[in-house]
Amino acid sequence: MNAPPVPVVRVLRGQEVLAHTDALRSVYVDAFCAPPWNEDEEKAAEFAERLPRDARRPGFTAALAFVGRDVPGFASGWTTLPPFPTDRCYPQAAVSLGARRTDDWLCGAFEVDELAVRPGAQGSGLAGHLLEAVTEDAPEGRSWLLTSVQAPGAMAFYHRQGWTQATLPSPDGKGIVVFLGPRHPARGVAPLPL
Repeated sequence: MNAPPVPVVRVLRGQEVLAHTDALRSVYVDAFCAPPWNEDEEKAAEFAERLPRDARRPGFTAALAFVGRDVPGFASGWTTLPPFPTDRCYPQAAVSLGARRTDDWLCGAFEVDELAVRPGAQGSGLAGHLLEAVTEDAPEGRSWLLTSVQAPGAMAFYHRQGWTQATLPSPDGKGIVVFLGPRHPARGVAPLPL
């Protein structure tokens, strides 16, 4: 019996990623249109529409896995510039951390925006390889991400990868939490989650 082919992970910078927009959109649909994310095709279209803008952000990096021409997964992100953003889920992160920690820990650090792996490749270690590849050149090892507390599997995955949960969920048990990467210098001073 033949073993499944091992994906090759390539790191792309800036606009290089745009040649793979259709593949990334397809992975996004496969990864996020099912529970616990339950996103729809409209969210996948929004992702594809914002990709050219995101690719122009300072420090934009994407790690894509290839098996031949197929892309079973990807991770992407950029450097979070000051002032800290006020759109999307950022205000919740800033309130949870406080202004000083937000500026010190997140501004100037590499923010992982997306990590998506097709269901058939989940559990293979691919997500961990993509996460490591996309954050390898994080400034001074400083990387971070947001994830939903409604996705306990994702939270457990980041803990297994050595990421540190730096915020607690909102009192209603919903919303997002901030994770600091394994080489982030603030890991040791982040409050331990309950």
